[in-house]
Amino acid sequence: MEYGILGLIVLILDIIAIVGIVQSGLSVLAKVIWVLIVLALPLIGMILWFLIGNKTPA
Repeated sequence: MEYGILGLIVLILDIIAIVGIVQSGLSVLAKVIWVLIVLALPLIGMILWFLIGNKTPA
């Protein structure tokens, strides 16, 4: 049962990450690449997005 709850939490966080990617000011190509990363590597992709991809360029 623990894995089911953990999987659901990862799924919800991935959806939040994808929504954040789509709403970001990145180019369309960058958005597509980030979404593919999050879909291909759900846990690692989400963490990478929240750590490095979510920054607004200076």
